[in-house]
Amino acid sequence: MEWNKERVSTLIVVSITSFMGTFLISSINIALPAIEKDFGLHAVMLSWVVTSFLLATAIFLLPVGKLADTVGVFKLFKLGILIFTISSIMCAITPSGFGLIIFRFIQGAGSAFTSTTGSAILVSSFPMKYRGRVIGFAVSSTYLGLAFGPFFGGIITQYVGWRALFWISTALGSFIIFLSFSIFKNGEDKISNGNSGRLKIDSVGVALYMLGLLGLVYGSSKIPQPIGWILMSSGITLLIIFWFWEKFQTDPIFDSKMFTKNRLFAFSNIAALINYSATYAIVFLLSLFLQKTFRFSPREAGSILLAQPIVMAIFSPIAGRFSDKIQPRYLATTGMAICSSGLLFFSFISSDTAIWKIVITLIWMGLGFALFSSPNMNTIMSSVPKTQLGIASGTSSTMRVFGQIVSMTVATLFFTIFFGDNSLDQISNESFLKVIKWGFLTFALIGTAGIYFSFARGDKEMINHSESSAK
Repeated sequence: MEWNKERVSTLIVVSITSFMGTFLISSINIALPAIEKDFGLHAVMLSWVVTSFLLATAIFLLPVGKLADTVGVFKLFKLGILIFTISSIMCAITPSGFGLIIFRFIQGAGSAFTSTTGSAILVSSFPMKYRGRVIGFAVSSTYLGLAFGPFFGGIITQYVGWRALFWISTALGSFIIFLSFSIFKNGEDKISNGNSGRLKIDSVGVALYMLGLLGLVYGSSKIPQPIGWILMSSGITLLIIFWFWEKFQTDPIFDSKMFTKNRLFAFSNIAALINYSATYAIVFLLSLFLQKTFRFSPREAGSILLAQPIVMAIFSPIAGRFSDKIQPRYLATTGMAICSSGLLFFSFISSDTAIWKIVITLIWMGLGFALFSSPNMNTIMSSVPKTQLGIASGTSSTMRVFGQIVSMTVATLFFTIFFGDNSLDQISNESFLKVIKWGFLTFALIGTAGIYFSFARGDKEMINHSESSAK
């Protein structure tokens, strides 16, 4: 493969953007106890510092994916990095917890723009036979962000303060703005899908989707109050209506036919949804567990959590490269099984659990993540024609973020049931360990379902699209 300047530059921009998002997410998880003390937030509201970002990302992913196939992925990528960087500044200077949650929501919207368009830009720039390899690099960057986040986030939070994390994001975002506006000057003409000039967004579908997600996620934080159940039920109902509504639209933001008529695409996305639903809250729960139960400092907790993403970063490019040569479903299914077994172990941890056992389990799960993520993404992006790369990328990103929301919703639900409006300092270790037990046990059961979808998707060659792109 010819590594020309354009391809190298594209890979650098997308990889740094992937790193930046996950670095911030994972470092904020470590900083949550410090944020709680500064703003006096209770445990459920504290979880919204993370959830608001994910909710906004999920809300905007599908509309942005559709918009990208119409107006171009490069324009939206640039817009997204601008939104992300400006909101990072606002997060750094906000004087209240409520303000932080609001600006995190805006930051999540910016992340939706870059994560949806980034994969489409990357995939369109390389031949199909090398997609697994370059996707592996991008996924590795994502995991490097997860790796450096807890460790350096812990050090920065302990010695400088949590606000410095957002200033670092601002600096990285500014660098990406400079690179993207320099590199992608003429990129708009590189991806042509025949939809240019036909800007039509299904406003009813967008409203159903956004309101459904909002009701589902916000309602979970209000349980066991009646309004919580009402909001969750309403959210689920609206999402079901959204599914059927989109089936009858000529220009939908969510093409349900890609799920009903493309088994490879559908099962790969469902597997991704399940994987993230089962695993995303790991860092959130373990960071609180280590700092509360073992009284570790943010730096010490971050050092322990470093084990998992380092393994992910090392093995993701390898797994991606292998997925170009052997059937991705075998690698992904093995990875899903490894992750489920690790989640089951975490459901039994307590204040007597040896730290080395936690580290070994994190390493084990890091290998599982690496085996699943790159091959699964390679399958998704190779199962659709070039004209659907934007919406395919948006859909897969939606599955990822929706899974993350499900994971945080499960954690928030257990927080609400066992903690109420109490802060972490007011909660006994016994009550906290109940959340750890039932949370991870629930995640292990969810992960087990993903093993079936990962294996039953079929072989990547079952759908062959002509490769006219990435030259």
